[in-house]
Amino acid sequence: MTSHPSPLRLILGANARSAWRKLLSLRHQSKLLVGLITLFLAGYAAVAFGLFHAGLRFIGRFPGLGPLMVERLLFLLFAFLFGLLILSNLVISYTNLFRNRETLFLLSAPVPAQTVFQWKFLESVLLASWAFLFLIAPLLAAYGIVNRVPWHFYPATAGLVALFILLPGIAGSLAAVVLARFMDRKAFQVTAILLVLGAVALLTLRLRPEAVTDELLEARMLAVIDKLLENTRFAQFPLLPSYWLSAGVQNWAEGALPAAAFFGLVLLSHVLFFGFLALTRLGDAFYDAASTVQSRASVFGRWRWFQRGEARRRERAAEIRRRWQADNGGSPAVSPVPASRDPLDRCLRLLRLAPDVRALVSKDLRVFWRDTSQWGQSVLLFGLLTVYVINLRHFTRQMDSAFWISLVSFLNLGACALNVATVTTRFVFPQFSLEGRRVWLVGLAPLGLARVVRLKFHLASTVTLALTVGLTLLSCRLLHLDAVRTAYFTLAITVMTFTLNALAVGLGVLYPNFRETNPNKIVSGFGGTFCLVLSFLYILGSVVLLGAGSPWGWRGETVHPGRAVAAALAFGLLSAATGGLPYLMGQRRVTRLEL
Repeated sequence: MTSHPSPLRLILGANARSAWRKLLSLRHQSKLLVGLITLFLAGYAAVAFGLFHAGLRFIGRFPGLGPLMVERLLFLLFAFLFGLLILSNLVISYTNLFRNRETLFLLSAPVPAQTVFQWKFLESVLLASWAFLFLIAPLLAAYGIVNRVPWHFYPATAGLVALFILLPGIAGSLAAVVLARFMDRKAFQVTAILLVLGAVALLTLRLRPEAVTDELLEARMLAVIDKLLENTRFAQFPLLPSYWLSAGVQNWAEGALPAAAFFGLVLLSHVLFFGFLALTRLGDAFYDAASTVQSRASVFGRWRWFQRGEARRRERAAEIRRRWQADNGGSPAVSPVPASRDPLDRCLRLLRLAPDVRALVSKDLRVFWRDTSQWGQSVLLFGLLTVYVINLRHFTRQMDSAFWISLVSFLNLGACALNVATVTTRFVFPQFSLEGRRVWLVGLAPLGLARVVRLKFHLASTVTLALTVGLTLLSCRLLHLDAVRTAYFTLAITVMTFTLNALAVGLGVLYPNFRETNPNKIVSGFGGTFCLVLSFLYILGSVVLLGAGSPWGWRGETVHPGRAVAAALAFGLLSAATGGLPYLMGQRRVTRLEL
C-alpha cells in the first residue's frame, strides 16, 4: 500500500522550490542591482558590528559599573524587541490568515484547516523575525568577542534565539485568531487606536527620566546609576521570555553553563507546550474565524442609530424624487441622485478635484483604511515616533555647546528622514502592485496608467509631507533651535520627502508584483529591498552633505559661503538623481506596459 505524504509536507516542498527558483532568478537580474544590495547588506553587518563592538568596549571600561550597565542594556533591548515581535507577528499573522488569497484557496481545497494554519504560522514567523535576526546578529557577535567567549557560545546563542522567536509567533497568531473571531473590523480599529494612544501615554510617563540634582551628584556613583536605571527594571521581570534569553546568553558568556542550560530548557519547555497547543488545537478556531471574517457585516451596521440614519436618508431621497416629479409634470424618467453624505466624499468635494481624480483618491484611501494590517502598522509606527518626539526635550539639558547642537540637530534630521523612508518603502512602494491583475482595467480607462502613477505620487507626497514637516517643526521646537535652523531643516526634509516618494513610486512601477496581495511580501521582494537600500544610502549621503556644508559648521566656526553653496548643489543633484530618474523610468515603463 502506497503511503502519501502529508499535506503540510507538500505545501512546504512547493514553497521551498518556489523560493529556490526565485533565488536562482536573481542571475537574470541586473548584476549592478544585485551587487549593490549585497554590498549594502555586508556593509550594514560590518558597520553594525563595529559600532556594537566599540560601544560595548566603551561601556565596559567604567570601573565596577561597566558589566552592570551592559547587563541592563541587554535585558532592556531584548524586552523591547520581544514586544515589537509580538506586534509584528500579530499584524502579519492577521494578514496571512485572513487577508491572503493563498489561504482562501487552501481552505477551499481538500486540505485540513489545521494544516493551513500550520503553514501560515511558519510563514508568518519567518516574515516577522528576519529583521530581528538581522539586527541582533552583529550585536551578539560583538558581545561574544568583547567577552572572549568560547566557540560553543555562538551555536548555543543561535539555538536560544531560534527558540525565543517562536514564542512571539505563537502569541501573535493566537491573538490574530481571537481578534478576528470575536471582534468586528471597525470595532477592532477603534479599540486598536485607543490602545495605542494609551500605550503611548503610558510609555511617555514611564520612560520620563528623573531629574539629576546637585545633591544626587554628590552622592555615591552607584546610587546615581541605580536612580537613572530605575525605569528599566521592568526588563528584569523573571517571567518574561526576554529575561530567559538575556540570562541564558549572559550566563553562557560567563561560563555558567548549568544556569544557561536551565534558561534554555525553560525556553524549550514553553515553546513545546504552547507550540503543541497552537499547531494541534487552533485549526478549528482559525476556520471559524476565517468564516466569520469573510461573512460578517460591520458591528456599526446593526446599531439602531445607524438604522434610523439609513431610514432618514431614504426618506430624504424620496422627498427629492417627489419634488422633481412635481416640478417636471410628474415625469419620473429622470431623477436627481442625492449628494453623498459620506464624510470622505464631502471632504474631497471641497478640494475641487476632478471627478476621476477624486474617485482614484477615494479608492486608495478606502483600500488603505479597510486593510487592518496597513493602518495598524502605521498607527504603531507613529506611536513610537510620538514617544521619540516627546522625549527629545530631555536632550536639551546637555546641549551646551555648538558641537552638540549641530550633532543632535542633524541626527534628528536623519531620524525624521528614516521615518519617511520607512513609510514610503512600506506603504508607497506596493501601491502600484496592489492594483493586482485588474491593472488592465485602469490602463484601458480614460484616466490612463501614467496619470494614475502621477496621482499616487502626489497623494503619497501630500500625506507624508504633512506628517514629516509637522514632525520636524515639533522636534526643532523641542530642541530649542532658532528660526533660521528650523527653516533650514524644514526645507531639507521637504526635498527629501519628495525624493523618497518619487523613488518608491518609480521602483514600485519598475518592479511590480501583481500576483501578490500581501503588502508585506511585496515589500520583502527584490524591488522593495532595493528601494530600502537606496533610501538609506540617499539619507546617509544627504545628511553628510548637509552637515559638511552647514552654514553654522560643526563647532560653531564660520563656514565659507562657497562650501555651503557647493554642498547645497550636491544635495540637490543627489536628490534629483535618486528620485527623478526612477520616477521618469517608471513613467516610461507604464506607457509601454502591455495589458
